[in-house]
Amino acid sequence: MRRFRQMMLIGLSVLCTWCSLPPVTQADASVPAAASGADDVYASRLSLFQRFETLYGIPWSYLAAIDQYDRSIHKRGRNRESKEQSSRLTAITVPASLWCGALNPDQQDTSLTSIRFFGGIGMDGDGDGKADRENDLDVLTTLTYYFAQYGHSREDWRIGLWSYYQRDRAVKTVDQFARIYEHFQRIDLDDHHFPIPKRYNYSYRSTWGDPRGWGGRRIHEGTDIFAGYGTPVLSTSYGVVEVIGWNRYGGWRIGMRDIGNVYHYFAHLSSFRKGLKPGDIIKPGEVIGYVGSSGYGRPGTAGKFPPHLHYGMYSDTGNNEWAFDPYPYLKRWEREMYRKKKR
Repeated sequence: MRRFRQMMLIGLSVLCTWCSLPPVTQADASVPAAASGADDVYASRLSLFQRFETLYGIPWSYLAAIDQYDRSIHKRGRNRESKEQSSRLTAITVPASLWCGALNPDQQDTSLTSIRFFGGIGMDGDGDGKADRENDLDVLTTLTYYFAQYGHSREDWRIGLWSYYQRDRAVKTVDQFARIYEHFQRIDLDDHHFPIPKRYNYSYRSTWGDPRGWGGRRIHEGTDIFAGYGTPVLSTSYGVVEVIGWNRYGGWRIGMRDIGNVYHYFAHLSSFRKGLKPGDIIKPGEVIGYVGSSGYGRPGTAGKFPPHLHYGMYSDTGNNEWAFDPYPYLKRWEREMYRKKKR
Protein backbone atom coordinates (compact mmCIF):
# COMPACT_ATOMS: atom_id res chain seq x y z
CA MET A 1 0.00 0.00 0.00
CA ARG A 2 2.89 2.38 0.80
CA ARG A 3 4.38 1.68 -2.62
CA PHE A 4 0.99 2.29 -4.23
CA ARG A 5 0.67 5.68 -2.49
CA GLN A 6 4.13 6.65 -3.73
CA MET A 7 3.11 5.72 -7.27
CA MET A 8 -0.07 7.75 -6.87
CA LEU A 9 1.87 10.87 -5.83
CA ILE A 10 4.31 10.51 -8.71
CA GLY A 11 1.49 9.87 -11.14
CA LEU A 12 -0.51 12.87 -9.95
CA SER A 13 2.40 15.23 -10.50
CA VAL A 14 2.77 13.92 -14.05
CA LEU A 15 -0.97 14.02 -14.71
CA CYS A 16 -1.32 17.62 -13.58
CA THR A 17 1.18 18.74 -16.24
CA TRP A 18 -0.01 16.30 -18.89
CA CYS A 19 -3.78 16.50 -18.69
CA SER A 20 -5.54 19.66 -19.85
CA LEU A 21 -9.35 19.57 -19.71
CA PRO A 22 -10.99 22.37 -21.71
CA PRO A 23 -14.65 23.10 -20.92
CA VAL A 24 -17.01 21.02 -23.05
CA THR A 25 -20.75 20.57 -23.26
CA GLN A 26 -21.66 17.07 -22.11
CA ALA A 27 -24.28 15.54 -24.38
CA ASP A 28 -27.30 13.66 -23.00
CA ALA A 29 -26.48 9.97 -23.49
CA SER A 30 -30.10 9.14 -24.35
CA VAL A 31 -29.99 10.87 -27.74
CA PRO A 32 -27.34 10.99 -30.47
CA ALA A 33 -24.93 13.92 -30.04
CA ALA A 34 -25.65 16.65 -32.54
CA ALA A 35 -22.86 19.07 -31.65
CA SER A 36 -20.04 19.37 -34.16
CA GLY A 37 -17.56 18.77 -31.36
CA ALA A 38 -19.09 15.48 -30.19
CA ASP A 39 -16.24 13.40 -31.61
CA ASP A 40 -13.74 15.61 -29.81
CA VAL A 41 -15.59 15.06 -26.52
CA TYR A 42 -15.47 11.29 -26.97
CA ALA A 43 -11.79 11.44 -27.90
CA SER A 44 -10.93 13.62 -24.90
CA ARG A 45 -12.89 11.39 -22.54
CA LEU A 46 -11.22 8.23 -23.84
CA SER A 47 -7.81 9.89 -23.65
CA LEU A 48 -8.42 10.78 -20.01
CA PHE A 49 -9.31 7.18 -19.12
CA GLN A 50 -6.30 5.86 -21.03
CA ARG A 51 -3.98 8.21 -19.17
CA PHE A 52 -5.13 6.79 -15.86
CA GLU A 53 -4.51 3.28 -17.20
CA THR A 54 -0.98 4.28 -18.22
CA LEU A 55 -0.23 5.87 -14.85
CA TYR A 56 -1.91 3.45 -12.46
CA GLY A 57 -2.63 0.25 -14.36
CA ILE A 58 -6.42 0.35 -13.97
CA PRO A 59 -7.95 -0.70 -17.34
CA TRP A 60 -9.46 2.29 -19.12
CA SER A 61 -12.52 0.19 -19.91
CA TYR A 62 -13.32 -0.07 -16.17
CA LEU A 63 -13.37 3.70 -15.71
CA ALA A 64 -15.33 4.17 -18.95
CA ALA A 65 -17.89 1.58 -17.83
CA ILE A 66 -18.45 3.26 -14.45
CA ASP A 67 -18.77 6.61 -16.21
CA GLN A 68 -21.32 5.24 -18.68
CA TYR A 69 -23.37 3.54 -15.97
CA ASP A 70 -23.55 6.74 -13.92
CA ARG A 71 -24.35 8.70 -17.08
CA SER A 72 -27.31 6.40 -17.74
CA ILE A 73 -28.85 6.66 -14.26
CA HIS A 74 -28.09 10.34 -13.61
CA LYS A 75 -29.39 11.80 -16.85
CA ARG A 76 -29.88 15.55 -16.63
CA GLY A 77 -31.77 17.80 -18.99
CA ARG A 78 -29.45 20.08 -20.91
CA ASN A 79 -31.23 23.17 -19.66
CA ARG A 80 -30.80 22.08 -16.04
CA GLU A 81 -27.06 21.45 -16.23
CA SER A 82 -24.99 23.78 -14.10
CA LYS A 83 -21.88 25.39 -15.49
CA GLU A 84 -19.74 23.03 -13.43
CA GLN A 85 -21.56 19.92 -14.67
CA SER A 86 -21.39 20.97 -18.32
CA SER A 87 -17.63 21.52 -18.08
CA ARG A 88 -16.97 17.93 -17.01
CA LEU A 89 -15.87 15.18 -19.34
CA THR A 90 -17.21 12.40 -17.13
CA ALA A 91 -20.56 11.81 -15.46
CA ILE A 92 -19.26 9.77 -12.53
CA THR A 93 -21.24 10.76 -9.43
CA VAL A 94 -19.75 9.58 -6.15
CA PRO A 95 -22.39 9.72 -3.37
CA ALA A 96 -21.73 12.68 -1.07
CA SER A 97 -21.92 10.48 2.02
CA LEU A 98 -19.18 8.25 0.62
CA TRP A 99 -17.05 11.12 -0.64
CA CYS A 100 -17.27 13.35 2.43
CA GLY A 101 -18.03 10.74 5.09
CA ALA A 102 -21.47 9.66 6.28
CA LEU A 103 -21.24 11.65 9.54
CA ASN A 104 -19.71 14.74 7.99
CA PRO A 105 -22.09 17.68 8.65
CA ASP A 106 -20.91 19.31 5.41
CA GLN A 107 -21.92 17.04 2.54
CA GLN A 108 -20.34 19.49 0.08
CA ASP A 109 -17.00 19.35 1.89
CA THR A 110 -13.81 19.69 -0.17
CA SER A 111 -11.35 19.85 2.73
CA LEU A 112 -8.95 16.92 2.68
CA THR A 113 -8.48 17.16 6.44
CA SER A 114 -12.14 17.00 7.43
CA ILE A 115 -13.00 14.44 4.74
CA ARG A 116 -10.28 12.17 6.09
CA PHE A 117 -11.43 12.80 9.67
CA PHE A 118 -15.00 11.69 8.87
CA GLY A 119 -13.86 8.63 6.90
CA GLY A 120 -14.68 9.93 3.42
CA ILE A 121 -12.88 8.63 0.35
CA GLY A 122 -12.52 11.95 -1.53
CA MET A 123 -9.00 12.73 -2.77
CA ASP A 124 -7.17 15.57 -4.50
CA GLY A 125 -6.29 14.56 -8.04
CA ASP A 126 -5.11 17.82 -9.57
CA GLY A 127 -2.94 19.23 -6.79
CA ASP A 128 -5.16 22.19 -5.85
CA GLY A 129 -5.46 21.06 -2.23
CA LYS A 130 -9.18 20.24 -2.51
CA ALA A 131 -11.21 17.06 -3.00
CA ASP A 132 -14.02 18.17 -5.30
CA ARG A 133 -16.79 15.76 -6.34
CA GLU A 134 -17.31 17.81 -9.52
CA ASN A 135 -13.65 17.64 -10.56
CA ASP A 136 -12.89 14.80 -12.99
CA LEU A 137 -9.29 14.35 -11.87
CA ASP A 138 -10.28 14.24 -8.21
CA VAL A 139 -13.05 11.74 -8.95
CA LEU A 140 -10.97 9.41 -11.13
CA THR A 141 -8.05 9.48 -8.70
CA THR A 142 -10.39 8.64 -5.84
CA LEU A 143 -11.99 5.72 -7.68
CA THR A 144 -8.62 4.40 -8.85
CA TYR A 145 -7.42 4.32 -5.24
CA TYR A 146 -10.75 2.93 -4.01
CA PHE A 147 -10.81 -0.06 -6.38
CA ALA A 148 -7.08 -0.79 -6.02
CA GLN A 149 -7.62 -1.76 -2.39
CA TYR A 150 -9.70 -4.75 -3.54
CA GLY A 151 -6.99 -6.13 -5.83
CA HIS A 152 -6.27 -6.09 -9.54
CA SER A 153 -8.11 -9.10 -11.01
CA ARG A 154 -11.48 -8.79 -12.73
CA GLU A 155 -13.15 -10.63 -9.86
CA ASP A 156 -11.53 -8.20 -7.40
CA TRP A 157 -12.95 -5.34 -9.43
CA ARG A 158 -16.43 -6.89 -9.34
CA ILE A 159 -16.16 -7.19 -5.55
CA GLY A 160 -15.20 -3.52 -5.41
CA LEU A 161 -18.17 -2.64 -7.62
CA TRP A 162 -20.56 -4.39 -5.27
CA SER A 163 -19.07 -2.57 -2.29
CA TYR A 164 -19.40 0.74 -4.16
CA TYR A 165 -22.91 0.35 -5.63
CA GLN A 166 -24.45 -2.20 -3.22
CA ARG A 167 -26.57 -3.54 -6.10
CA ASP A 168 -26.14 -6.77 -8.04
CA ARG A 169 -27.71 -5.31 -11.19
CA ALA A 170 -25.20 -2.45 -11.16
CA VAL A 171 -22.25 -4.84 -10.87
CA LYS A 172 -23.50 -6.90 -13.82
CA THR A 173 -24.23 -3.86 -15.99
CA VAL A 174 -20.91 -2.10 -15.35
CA ASP A 175 -19.04 -5.32 -16.11
CA GLN A 176 -21.04 -5.71 -19.33
CA PHE A 177 -20.18 -2.15 -20.36
CA ALA A 178 -16.49 -2.82 -19.74
CA ARG A 179 -16.65 -5.93 -21.94
CA ILE A 180 -18.34 -3.96 -24.73
CA TYR A 181 -15.66 -1.26 -24.61
CA GLU A 182 -12.90 -3.87 -24.59
CA HIS A 183 -14.47 -5.58 -27.60
CA PHE A 184 -14.85 -2.48 -29.78
CA GLN A 185 -11.91 -0.48 -28.33
CA ARG A 186 -13.88 2.78 -28.45
CA ILE A 187 -16.57 4.57 -26.47
CA ASP A 188 -18.56 6.33 -29.21
CA LEU A 189 -21.14 3.54 -29.50
CA ASP A 190 -24.39 5.49 -29.82
CA ASP A 191 -25.52 4.17 -33.21
CA HIS A 192 -28.85 2.34 -33.58
CA HIS A 193 -30.62 0.36 -36.29
CA PHE A 194 -34.24 -0.41 -37.13
CA PRO A 195 -34.95 -4.07 -36.19
CA ILE A 196 -36.24 -5.13 -39.63
CA PRO A 197 -34.15 -4.87 -42.83
CA LYS A 198 -35.38 -2.35 -45.38
CA ARG A 199 -35.75 -4.89 -48.18
CA TYR A 200 -38.45 -6.85 -46.29
CA ASN A 201 -42.13 -5.95 -46.10
CA TYR A 202 -43.31 -4.84 -42.67
CA SER A 203 -45.85 -2.57 -41.01
CA TYR A 204 -46.33 -1.12 -37.54
CA ARG A 205 -48.15 1.55 -35.61
CA SER A 206 -48.15 2.84 -32.05
CA THR A 207 -49.69 0.17 -29.80
CA TRP A 208 -48.23 1.31 -26.49
CA GLY A 209 -50.74 0.95 -23.65
CA ASP A 210 -53.27 -1.12 -25.61
CA PRO A 211 -55.09 -3.67 -23.41
CA ARG A 212 -53.98 -7.29 -23.41
CA GLY A 213 -56.00 -10.13 -21.89
CA TRP A 214 -54.01 -13.35 -22.17
CA GLY A 215 -52.54 -14.29 -18.78
CA GLY A 216 -54.51 -11.58 -16.96
CA ARG A 217 -55.37 -7.96 -17.64
CA ARG A 218 -52.35 -5.89 -18.58
CA ILE A 219 -51.22 -3.23 -21.02
CA HIS A 220 -49.08 -3.63 -24.11
CA GLU A 221 -45.52 -2.61 -23.25
CA GLY A 222 -44.03 -2.29 -26.69
CA THR A 223 -44.62 -2.00 -30.42
CA ASP A 224 -45.70 -4.83 -32.73
CA ILE A 225 -43.95 -4.90 -36.12
CA PHE A 226 -45.80 -7.22 -38.50
CA ALA A 227 -43.70 -9.11 -41.03
CA GLY A 228 -43.58 -12.50 -42.72
CA TYR A 229 -42.36 -15.70 -41.07
CA GLY A 230 -38.59 -15.90 -41.13
CA THR A 231 -37.97 -12.19 -41.65
CA PRO A 232 -34.58 -11.40 -40.09
CA VAL A 233 -34.63 -9.50 -36.80
CA LEU A 234 -31.70 -7.12 -36.30
CA SER A 235 -30.00 -5.83 -33.19
CA THR A 236 -30.97 -2.22 -32.55
CA SER A 237 -27.88 -1.20 -30.54
CA TYR A 238 -24.43 -2.08 -29.32
CA GLY A 239 -24.98 -4.36 -26.37
CA VAL A 240 -24.79 -7.73 -24.65
CA VAL A 241 -27.27 -10.60 -24.95
CA GLU A 242 -28.65 -11.20 -21.46
CA VAL A 243 -31.34 -13.83 -22.00
CA ILE A 244 -32.37 -16.10 -24.84
CA GLY A 245 -35.07 -18.75 -24.70
CA TRP A 246 -38.75 -19.25 -23.97
CA ASN A 247 -41.12 -16.89 -22.18
CA ARG A 248 -44.79 -17.91 -21.91
CA TYR A 249 -45.92 -14.45 -22.98
CA GLY A 250 -43.25 -13.64 -25.55
CA GLY A 251 -42.50 -17.12 -26.82
CA TRP A 252 -39.01 -17.47 -28.21
CA ARG A 253 -37.42 -14.20 -27.19
CA ILE A 254 -34.09 -12.40 -26.83
CA GLY A 255 -33.24 -9.80 -24.22
CA MET A 256 -30.20 -7.56 -24.70
CA ARG A 257 -28.85 -4.60 -22.73
CA ASP A 258 -27.32 -1.75 -24.69
CA ILE A 259 -24.50 0.62 -23.81
CA GLY A 260 -27.08 3.22 -22.71
CA ASN A 261 -28.38 0.81 -20.04
CA VAL A 262 -31.62 0.16 -21.93
CA TYR A 263 -32.96 -3.40 -22.07
CA HIS A 264 -34.28 -4.39 -25.51
CA TYR A 265 -36.88 -7.15 -25.73
CA PHE A 266 -37.42 -9.07 -29.00
CA ALA A 267 -40.35 -11.49 -28.72
CA HIS A 268 -42.54 -13.97 -30.67
CA LEU A 269 -39.56 -15.17 -32.72
CA SER A 270 -39.57 -18.34 -34.82
CA SER A 271 -35.89 -19.05 -34.16
CA PHE A 272 -32.59 -17.51 -33.08
CA ARG A 273 -29.43 -16.93 -35.06
CA LYS A 274 -27.37 -20.11 -34.93
CA GLY A 275 -24.85 -20.02 -32.10
CA LEU A 276 -26.23 -16.91 -30.39
CA LYS A 277 -25.98 -17.20 -26.61
CA PRO A 278 -26.15 -15.10 -23.43
CA GLY A 279 -23.03 -12.99 -23.02
CA ASP A 280 -22.51 -12.43 -26.74
CA ILE A 281 -21.62 -8.87 -27.71
CA ILE A 282 -23.63 -7.56 -30.66
CA LYS A 283 -23.75 -4.43 -32.79
CA PRO A 284 -26.54 -2.50 -34.57
CA GLY A 285 -27.86 -4.20 -37.70
CA GLU A 286 -26.57 -7.66 -36.77
CA VAL A 287 -29.02 -10.54 -37.32
CA ILE A 288 -30.07 -12.07 -33.99
CA GLY A 289 -33.24 -14.00 -34.86
CA TYR A 290 -36.25 -14.39 -37.14
CA VAL A 291 -39.89 -13.25 -36.99
CA GLY A 292 -42.48 -15.80 -35.89
CA SER A 293 -45.73 -16.19 -33.93
CA SER A 294 -44.53 -18.03 -30.83
CA GLY A 295 -45.89 -17.46 -27.34
CA TYR A 296 -49.00 -17.43 -25.16
CA GLY A 297 -48.46 -20.91 -23.79
CA ARG A 298 -46.02 -23.72 -23.14
CA PRO A 299 -42.68 -23.97 -24.98
CA GLY A 300 -43.31 -24.44 -28.67
CA THR A 301 -46.77 -22.81 -28.72
CA ALA A 302 -47.23 -20.82 -31.94
CA GLY A 303 -49.88 -19.59 -34.34
CA LYS A 304 -52.23 -17.86 -31.90
CA PHE A 305 -51.69 -14.56 -33.74
CA PRO A 306 -50.18 -13.34 -37.03
CA PRO A 307 -46.38 -13.39 -37.26
CA HIS A 308 -44.79 -10.25 -35.90
CA LEU A 309 -41.95 -8.92 -33.79
CA HIS A 310 -42.89 -7.56 -30.38
CA TYR A 311 -40.26 -4.95 -29.55
CA GLY A 312 -39.97 -3.46 -26.06
CA MET A 313 -37.57 -1.09 -24.30
CA TYR A 314 -36.90 -0.87 -20.55
CA SER A 315 -34.82 1.74 -18.75
CA ASP A 316 -32.79 1.10 -15.59
CA THR A 317 -33.11 3.97 -13.08
CA GLY A 318 -30.54 2.61 -10.66
CA ASN A 319 -33.25 1.18 -8.40
CA ASN A 320 -35.62 -0.57 -10.79
CA GLU A 321 -36.52 -0.93 -14.46
CA TRP A 322 -39.53 0.59 -16.20
CA ALA A 323 -40.94 0.18 -19.69
CA PHE A 324 -41.27 3.12 -22.06
CA ASP A 325 -42.79 3.57 -25.50
CA PRO A 326 -40.36 2.43 -28.23
CA TYR A 327 -42.45 3.78 -31.11
CA PRO A 328 -40.75 7.23 -31.37
CA TYR A 329 -37.34 5.55 -31.39
CA LEU A 330 -38.41 3.07 -34.06
CA LYS A 331 -39.62 5.91 -36.29
CA ARG A 332 -36.31 7.74 -35.85
CA TRP A 333 -34.24 4.64 -36.61
CA GLU A 334 -36.43 3.85 -39.62
CA ARG A 335 -35.83 7.33 -41.06
CA GLU A 336 -32.11 6.98 -40.48
CA MET A 337 -32.12 3.57 -42.20
CA TYR A 338 -33.73 5.00 -45.32
CA ARG A 339 -31.41 8.02 -45.37
CA LYS A 340 -28.36 5.76 -45.21
CA LYS A 341 -29.65 3.68 -48.10
CA LYS A 342 -29.96 6.79 -50.28
CA ARG A 343 -26.36 7.88 -49.76
